[in-house]
Amino acid sequence: MARKVLVVDDSPSLRQLVSITLVRQGYAVVEAANGQEGLKQLGAGSFDVILTDLNMPVMDGIAFVQQLRTKPALKFTPVLLLTTETRDDQKAKARAAGATGWLTKPFEPVALLAALKKVLP
Repeated sequence: MARKVLVVDDSPSLRQLVSITLVRQGYAVVEAANGQEGLKQLGAGSFDVILTDLNMPVMDGIAFVQQLRTKPALKFTPVLLLTTETRDDQKAKARAAGATGWLTKPFEPVALLAALKKVLP
């Protein structure tokens, strides 16, 4: 069975690029345009890993991670931030919220796939 990934980003083109990259490698992908939509998707099914942007309207990536970490079933689900942010204080906030890792946009497909293999059992 394919590993299931939730991709949360307000950029439709980035979601599409990530989805294409992952689907070509056998992953099943579900998309959401912001953290609030991401939480709704989490209520509809389980995921092996979550990729989220940091800066989004409605609910940003930090608030999204904080909310999903309150759900016992998602306590150990890997969450990777995929963002243009590079500041150490933002990385520290993400870690404190419960993020597993950090990737910088623009991303290299090889680096994204390597990060997923690293966090998935």
